Amino acid sequence: MKVVLGFSGGVDSAVCARLLQRQGHEVQGLYLDNAGEKERADALGAAACLGIPLTVRDVKRELEETVCRPFTAAYLRGETPNPCVLCNPAMKFRNLLALADGLGAEAIATGHYARAENGALYKGMPANDQSYMLCRLTRAQVSRLVLPLGRFEKTQVRAMAEDFGLPVANKPDSMEICFIPDKDYAGWLAGRAQLPPPGDFVLHGRVLGRHGGIHRYTVGQRIPGLVDGRKVYVSRIDAGENRIELALWEELFKTEVTARDFNWLIDPPAQPIRASVRVRHTKWENPPCTAWAAEDGLVKIRCDEPVRAPAAGQSAVLYDGDLLLGGGFIV
Repeated sequence: MKVVLGFSGGVDSAVCARLLQRQGHEVQGLYLDNAGEKERADALGAAACLGIPLTVRDVKRELEETVCRPFTAAYLRGETPNPCVLCNPAMKFRNLLALADGLGAEAIATGHYARAENGALYKGMPANDQSYMLCRLTRAQVSRLVLPLGRFEKTQVRAMAEDFGLPVANKPDSMEICFIPDKDYAGWLAGRAQLPPPGDFVLHGRVLGRHGGIHRYTVGQRIPGLVDGRKVYVSRIDAGENRIELALWEELFKTEVTARDFNWLIDPPAQPIRASVRVRHTKWENPPCTAWAAEDGLVKIRCDEPVRAPAAGQSAVLYDGDLLLGGGFIV
């Protein structure tokens, strides 16, 4: 079978390529170029070492349109967007499928730590599950997806890279957002838009001080200092009033979450369903819940146990056991 593999030149994609080759597949790599010459050269070198052809596609303009611009707008609305959730269906997997169709390849593959089986997505190993990031893939994308690392942990993948003799076996992981490599969100935003001015911190209707602009904060973030001997946290960002509302720790927990633009990877249920939910990319917070479709395309989620600080713009992702049901953006 011919497989088009999303190939960065890192340890995950390199091990994917070798595993697919050992299974007898013909592997074609696709490098989505949104960085610099060194990163592109590293990917080309790793592909040559593995003996796979590599297509390089400049996606800087596409990344700007499909990810960077919406990411900027969301931050200025007081939301906390997850760029990988935006990028995967709209750019990364769309380009993989386009190349696969052009080459007559049956399948696409990536190095995500999740499982793709029989047209459905499932959690990967608990230590490094990345299924949350795939919640907005289309069913057409999932139907042709192969995820070779779904049953492995990262430590096992690095060990395999050593066994395979891959020169990238000890290459550091890339943890930051690819288009903000220095993690300076405020500086990156300042180069793209007029930033919000300082405004009020408010706790229970009382102004406590001034913030440095809503783009510098996210729901759940602790604000230094004590109020009446207690720690306080961001509970809501009101972009319209340029105000950040604070709360005590116990006030951050919510049992009801609403999601918009919900992307179902199953047939949309006509009745309330039982599931579990993640409201951020964590490994430990996954309480049981009941979910149902509401008006205006919204999905309402009532958790059996409160979740901490659900943040507007993050994704609420539903599961049935390990099966990924879909996800939408928290409002």
